[in-house]
Amino acid sequence: MEKLKIAKAISTFTNPPIICIPLFLIICLILSFENGAFNLSKFIVLELISLIFASILPMAIILYWVKKLDTDSDISNREDRFTPLIVGIISYFIGFLVSLFVGADHFLTALLLCYCVNTGVVLLITSKWKISVHTTGLSGPVGALILLLGPIGALFAILYPILIWSRVTLNKHTLAQAIAGGVQGFFLTVLEMYLYIYLFNFDVVALTPLADCIWYILAIIFTPIALGILSYSDISNKKGVFILLELIGFIFFLIFSPFDVLLIYIIISITCILISLYAGQDFAWFNVMKSS
Repeated sequence: MEKLKIAKAISTFTNPPIICIPLFLIICLILSFENGAFNLSKFIVLELISLIFASILPMAIILYWVKKLDTDSDISNREDRFTPLIVGIISYFIGFLVSLFVGADHFLTALLLCYCVNTGVVLLITSKWKISVHTTGLSGPVGALILLLGPIGALFAILYPILIWSRVTLNKHTLAQAIAGGVQGFFLTVLEMYLYIYLFNFDVVALTPLADCIWYILAIIFTPIALGILSYSDISNKKGVFILLELIGFIFFLIFSPFDVLLIYIIISITCILISLYAGQDFAWFNVMKSS
């Protein structure tokens, strides 16, 4: 029962319109520093745009839709998610247009367009499969923080395996759906951001190089995917295979990636292992760690 309460609290805090409030706050603070000085007026504009169009409006439609359908706050029924997702797409796109019209920071402008397109992708997938909106909603702003802060931004991805555990424990998603939401969000956000900055000729400088961003994402998703695959497999000695995969991953990142990518890999791997051991036998990762 205690684990369920913790999982519920995590799930509530990481609801996309809620988790984007602190993460977008950090993004807006970073973007508001110019030549070493903090631009308060710029921060207020950026924060208002992000707060209204990435949080308040999407949350308002979710609350309205939950009340209208008399359903749970996660809108667990896949078919009931279409309307909130469509409204979310519209809200993000209006935010993009407003940001473009007022001449707001081009990074935030591109990010709002990215949110719009990513939500459209989630909508298409949701028509066939209930991919996790929670992990997608987390990976989007974390991907943006990786672009802005590199390894420091990647540290926020420690929430990713925790959120996977939360959503699966609450029976809101399968393991595959929870993992896939994050994988999609990380890659689409980083790739789209670079694409939109190029297509619109946005004035955005000092971004983490695309190749480094890909390395950070690979370091973040490697262990969750390995545990996920082993959870679904019929291999008898899953623990032994997991240890082997982790060693291969460690050697791979040690040889080919920047050192801080290796550190991110180690941190995420330790987090996944601790979650696996804490979760108990009801969580598939636990059975991977305890198999022989």
